[in-house]
Amino acid sequence: MANTYTQLYIQIVFAVKGRQNLIPKSRKEELHKYITGIVQKRKHKMLAINSMPDHIHIFVGLQPEQSISDLVRDIKTNSSSFITEHNFVSQKFNWQQGYGAFSYAQSQIDAVVKYILNQEVHHRKKSFKEEYLEFLQKFEVEYDERYLFDWIDGV
Repeated sequence: MANTYTQLYIQIVFAVKGRQNLIPKSRKEELHKYITGIVQKRKHKMLAINSMPDHIHIFVGLQPEQSISDLVRDIKTNSSSFITEHNFVSQKFNWQQGYGAFSYAQSQIDAVVKYILNQEVHHRKKSFKEEYLEFLQKFEVEYDERYLFDWIDGV
């Protein structure tokens, strides 16, 4: 659309179904490249991506032609098939339903990128559940615990 200018920076976070540790460290880079291709093909800008064995963080410069929910659907659907077809795991891979999406100002980009790229160190101190609940509280997102991810007890 002519004369349409946007500046939308969104961090997307979602988990492996059942919060299982199914993203092997040895295959992370391959998965990240594949997801980056999905994001770029849909004309968004990949700012940072990193995954842990049970969840993923994706930070994008969002183009308004595609909704966040459609982008997440495309990423989840295509990456699930990719993970299954490339034998990352012995069973069919799925992401859990739902996701978190959090917006940032341009002045926050560097800090968010560093945060995402530093996930391994960050999660030595804090579980994904603690991290995710902190996001919801920090961004003042109302939520019902019954509809959050299926947490594995003790994780």
